[in-house]
Amino acid sequence: MNKNLFNLIIKNTFVGGLLILTQTSQGQNFTQADTLRGSLTSPFRTCYDINYYHLDIKVAIDKKFISGSNQFNFTANTRFKTLQFDLFANMHINKVVYNNAIIPFTRVHNAVFITFPDSIKAYSKQQFTVYYSGNPTLAKNAPWEGGFVFSSHNNGNPWVATACQGIGASLWWPNKDQQADEVDSMLISLSVANNLMAVSNGKLRNTTILNDNHTQYNWFVANPINNYGVALNIANYAKISESYHGINGALGVDFYVLPQNVEKAKTHLTKNVKQMLEAFEYWFGPYPFYTDGYKMVETPFLGMEHQSCVAYGNNYLNGYASTDLSHSGWGLKWDFIAVHESGHEWWGNNITAKDIADMWIHESFTNYSEGLFTEYWYGKPAGKAYILGLRKNIRNDKPIIGTYGVNNQGSADMYYKGANMLHTIRTIINNDNTWKTILKGLNTQFAKQTVTTQQIIHYINTLAKYDFTPVFNQYLMHNNIPVLQYKIHNGLLFYRYKADVKSFNMPIEIVFNGIHKKLYPTLKIKKIPVNKKVTSIQLSDNYYVVLGKM
Repeated sequence: MNKNLFNLIIKNTFVGGLLILTQTSQGQNFTQADTLRGSLTSPFRTCYDINYYHLDIKVAIDKKFISGSNQFNFTANTRFKTLQFDLFANMHINKVVYNNAIIPFTRVHNAVFITFPDSIKAYSKQQFTVYYSGNPTLAKNAPWEGGFVFSSHNNGNPWVATACQGIGASLWWPNKDQQADEVDSMLISLSVANNLMAVSNGKLRNTTILNDNHTQYNWFVANPINNYGVALNIANYAKISESYHGINGALGVDFYVLPQNVEKAKTHLTKNVKQMLEAFEYWFGPYPFYTDGYKMVETPFLGMEHQSCVAYGNNYLNGYASTDLSHSGWGLKWDFIAVHESGHEWWGNNITAKDIADMWIHESFTNYSEGLFTEYWYGKPAGKAYILGLRKNIRNDKPIIGTYGVNNQGSADMYYKGANMLHTIRTIINNDNTWKTILKGLNTQFAKQTVTTQQIIHYINTLAKYDFTPVFNQYLMHNNIPVLQYKIHNGLLFYRYKADVKSFNMPIEIVFNGIHKKLYPTLKIKKIPVNKKVTSIQLSDNYYVVLGKM
């Protein structure tokens, strides 16, 4: 790559990083590497749309080493000569091949820039292949601190898996590592020792016996898939095959489990997964990936929402590692990992946030789906108790939405606070048919697409026929909970909101002397007459709001 082009890359990323630094209010400093990874607007990324990958690798478990290639098929969005893909710097690129010739590349941190011999014409379809190898980053604490997991079970049998949400799929395979551009389909070829099985996303097309005591497993994903959802799982798995008759017909349901756990899996996983499918198809519409099937794979870590290949490591227990995150008792009625990680098939895999700053779209809806699952099987009061119980886990430490363009997530409150925000909005709508129509409609309108917060809010506003924008802005962009301040004087109730969003005007229900009253507070003081015997009020617990004195 020539010096002028290298300087252009540096200029583009530096300017983007500088702009972001001026926008953050959390005192966080972001580097050029953060911008290279997180930018959605870099011309080296927006110049092409990824259509197809063929990832073809061999895993040497004893050396914790992988080698192989990934083929990129893309459509040019404009005329260009240089593009960016991503692969961690510790992984070695052997060569990049285009039109049967090796072409040059340049690395900047974990970003790789390739230059074609001639300009790529706009709207043309092209392909290149990256050949690479190396020892991938090992997970420190999967799935929270992700990477490759090389483990073992039952007296030393190999047990290998990946978990790379947040840290990036490019830690183990070259790709366009941003959520805004999902590949349309993908072939995943995994070669492992003959005594092992390799399981990945989609459906198994075939297996090929190789000459070196290895077997190649070829998995094809027919649907768009985000990069972190691409999974590698290796063990001497036993396969259990079931079928679920859902909205779109027969759905193949497979479980890949360790041999010693077959009997437990047949009862525990079958029950939980079929209950999950029934409940979520009721609330959200058809399971999004009938053509790829549904599978759950036992892993040496707790779990992850790998598309059509859900990672499971909850030891066949109800709850979250046998605890109830809601503190309500209802969370011990079902297996948290089987339900929550599968909920991401709708929220995260079917609908994917363009930028991980908007990961609340994945986690708030999925955390809320746990309450809907509980409601479907145990009744509406149980579902409510579950969601309200989650409030004990909320930290209110920083905004739920992170900083855009630098691969930055917001607060973990996107789970519990996000779920309670949605429960509050459902309460305001006060029509469960409308609410269910919204949830199903989101999964239809934005099916297999990448979206922004603004798109989700606009859709909800349109179907609800109410502007929830100030509500979303308060709960997502500020760490403070809105406070309903009040005082009672001479038979009058004075009230107002204390909130960060100046237009915050969320309706709320109060209770006094057994009377339920709907109020429409703003940041300005309002008043209503009350009985002179009234000395205090209570809030309906369906609203995630604090009550305070004025």
